[in-house]
Amino acid sequence: MKFTEYKNLDLAAVHREVGEVWKREHTFQRSVEVRAAAPPFVFFEGPPSANGLPGIHHVIARAIKDVFCRYKTQKGFYVKRKAGWDTHGLPVELGVEKMLGITKEDIGKKVSIQEYNAACRKEVMKYTKEWELLTEQMGYWVDMNDPYITCDNRYIETLWFLLHDIYNKGYLYKGYSIQPYSPAAGTGLSTHELNQPGCYKDVKDTTCTAQFRVVRNDLSEKLFSTPDEALFFLAWTTTPWTLPSNTALCAGPAISYVRVRSYNPYSGELQTYILAKELVSYYFNEKAQALPIEEYRVGEKLAPYLILPREFSGKELEGIEYEQLIPWVNPGAGAFRVVLGDFVTTEEGTGMVHIAPTFGADDDRVGKANGVPPLLVIDREGNRQAMVDRTGKFFCLKDLDATFVAERVNRALYEPYAGRFVKNAYDPTLPEDAVTLDIDLCMMLKERKSVFKIEKKIPS
Repeated sequence: MKFTEYKNLDLAAVHREVGEVWKREHTFQRSVEVRAAAPPFVFFEGPPSANGLPGIHHVIARAIKDVFCRYKTQKGFYVKRKAGWDTHGLPVELGVEKMLGITKEDIGKKVSIQEYNAACRKEVMKYTKEWELLTEQMGYWVDMNDPYITCDNRYIETLWFLLHDIYNKGYLYKGYSIQPYSPAAGTGLSTHELNQPGCYKDVKDTTCTAQFRVVRNDLSEKLFSTPDEALFFLAWTTTPWTLPSNTALCAGPAISYVRVRSYNPYSGELQTYILAKELVSYYFNEKAQALPIEEYRVGEKLAPYLILPREFSGKELEGIEYEQLIPWVNPGAGAFRVVLGDFVTTEEGTGMVHIAPTFGADDDRVGKANGVPPLLVIDREGNRQAMVDRTGKFFCLKDLDATFVAERVNRALYEPYAGRFVKNAYDPTLPEDAVTLDIDLCMMLKERKSVFKIEKKIPS
């Protein structure tokens, strides 16, 4: 048998001819059936959601999946490729709600739960034919005649069974993880949902460079031999509302840090600051370095500064303790010290990262690795919660466990902020230009002489 010789390269014609042969001879089905007795290689696809049209990125992803399955087939494995449809997720719900002209609050009022579910079940399979056509046209080998569907009771009950089995084996445990959350939708968000069009927009946020006072003890005195004035770590954040939940500072192990003696731009007090050497020029005007530090007068535009001798690596700073910045809640032992993290850079900020393990994935990871407790509160049901609730506001004291409040909460300091939304967007009754909690917290830190810089900028 000779291979067909082609005088001209017509890829479209080759595509049609090969597709017709595969279809006529049931090539895919036979490639699976003839290996029925071989060792299995189990593959369950994606799966995609059929409530949206496929795009070129789906072709790329499916081509990669197909390579692995064909390779395992050629190696002699039994590779039964079962297609599937993902029928869950926020995009499905939002699409149905947009189609029906309702919001989450209207379910059970303007439309019944049964009507809403029926509309969802219809919508999730809306573009099935288009997906099947694409699958055939790109030559992706997968069985679409008997797909698994995530809203099918057989699939749901299979997952319940697996969870039960995992639990019985002791592999299921209760913990705390960082998940993006939508107060408006009342649900966690997947990475896929966070990539939906319109999910992000550039806004001007209040950014804060806060001062964390170094604790004077044997370790810090031995390392710094500090002058008489107060010594502070500088840490920058685009989310000042997370500062009350701070429990650690993170330094880059290989980053070089220096001490800079200068004046606080708000209070005019002479203080010493620790920050990355590469970022000194961002916080201190180089024109002022030559000015006599003793001749500065409060209110002058240029504040002189002096870089003190000796640089410190992040590794040397590990374990240095500092005072709690906003002492609303006591998180317990192990907090308020410098730890190390490989994600710290000198591209922006101070080279020292404020760590709030209840809100950041990196923060949570580095906190767990170093035994730093997250700042959690206990609600009336006895559940551990982040200080900000699922609606985007600080927990009200009445919603917290009374014993926890008595033992861990500074009522006088916390109560003025309890129940407030961290962002105006979370409270539709507030105008967009209303003063946000971010700004109020920055102003509070300014009054307490615990802030070095406040800016309005678009976070990168």
